[in-house]
Amino acid sequence: MASLVAGLAWGQEVSVYGTTMAQVWKSEVPGFDTKTYTPATQFLGIDATKLGTDNLSLHLYGWGTSDLGYVKASGGKADGELTYGYLDYRFDRANAEVKAGRFAINQGGGFEQVDGVSARTDLRGGFAISAFGGKPVLYRPDDPMASKDYSYQRDFIFGTRLSWRMKRMGEFGLSFLQDGTKPAKDLTIPQPVDYTRKQMGADIHLMPTTAIDFSGRTIFDLASHPATPAGQEKPSDIAEHDYTVRVKLPGQFAVTGNFAERNYFAYFAGTTLPSLFRQDDNDKFRGYGANVSWGAPSSLQVVGDYRHTHRETYGDTTQFGGEVRWVPAEKFLTGFGAHRVNATREVVVDPMHPSYSLTHTEARAWAMYGTEKVTASADAIVQKYQDKTNPNLNGQAWLYEVVASLGYQVMPSLKVSGDLGYGKTALAKNEAKGLLRAEYRFGMAKKGGR
Repeated sequence: MASLVAGLAWGQEVSVYGTTMAQVWKSEVPGFDTKTYTPATQFLGIDATKLGTDNLSLHLYGWGTSDLGYVKASGGKADGELTYGYLDYRFDRANAEVKAGRFAINQGGGFEQVDGVSARTDLRGGFAISAFGGKPVLYRPDDPMASKDYSYQRDFIFGTRLSWRMKRMGEFGLSFLQDGTKPAKDLTIPQPVDYTRKQMGADIHLMPTTAIDFSGRTIFDLASHPATPAGQEKPSDIAEHDYTVRVKLPGQFAVTGNFAERNYFAYFAGTTLPSLFRQDDNDKFRGYGANVSWGAPSSLQVVGDYRHTHRETYGDTTQFGGEVRWVPAEKFLTGFGAHRVNATREVVVDPMHPSYSLTHTEARAWAMYGTEKVTASADAIVQKYQDKTNPNLNGQAWLYEVVASLGYQVMPSLKVSGDLGYGKTALAKNEAKGLLRAEYRFGMAKKGGR
């Protein structure tokens, strides 16, 4: 790190920031030996500005982890990634900007991580245009053989967005995304899983008054998929709907509502986490919900919420409950909440347990205290499951966790903190965890700089 910072010292300003964490937790699983894990993780970022000109800057951020006696399930003892690392040039006019390297970008359709080039600029009449291109960042899957065509299909990614901003009203956008040029059906030996995407999106953000905020997007699936097998429903051409509205009412009331609908077959195609999302899943998701909040003049806030979700493969789930938040003093915050989750019984092929449910009740309480030098918090959560015969619970109906944290600002550029936790999970009868954390930031500037 020192050599890298020294190499950038010719820049007018260099800022280095990071977080170092050392963890230890002990897990007691019935039927197995008690195990202790001690991983250490380092997050590090560097920002260098005014590199020969006020318009050019360099930004780097990544992480690395190594074991202190702990071996990952995948067999390695160390790992790490460069999250982003790019040069950024900002022009003096039209809010124009060019990036080159590894960067993250969201152009209305979703979050992408790219090794390549991006550019944007404002146009006349409230219009703006942006575009990016390069190779998608691919992470190592846990099972390389299960996604052997992953990197071959996703060989190139390109996206663009055209937007129009209306004064005192909001913004409208149209976007296009092409991820991969070798669809599974076009390979020499056609494959059942397609990691490529071809999508067009329309997004909107309206704020006609300070009391109304409406935003959302619709993503259309333009990809040419293999023919649907006989007897199966053809996947929808709509990859996603996601809309949220927030309305502020008199008397310190606010109401927020959300509706989302996703076609997993198209929405998660080309994900960077193939081990988490099934690429060949034709499942559909629909969810809607609302919450109402009320803030009293006496530093009291009450929130009630409701959420219903439906997934074709798992059925329906309904969650409802509320929270109370109270600020009795300037530096102290506390609160508690309770929720009920009603879940459809999952049907399984097992004569001993023909079905099971994840229906449960949850309660939580927390407290936070902070000054310029000291921060402290405590958080406790408990869940009571209705069906303890659920094989995922290992016969345990009550699960809980308590976490306490304490931090101290040693100097303006250094803060140290620690967490202690204890609880019972579905896998571990007893689990104790500890975390030590150091957060730091320092900078260098030439004479005359800030």
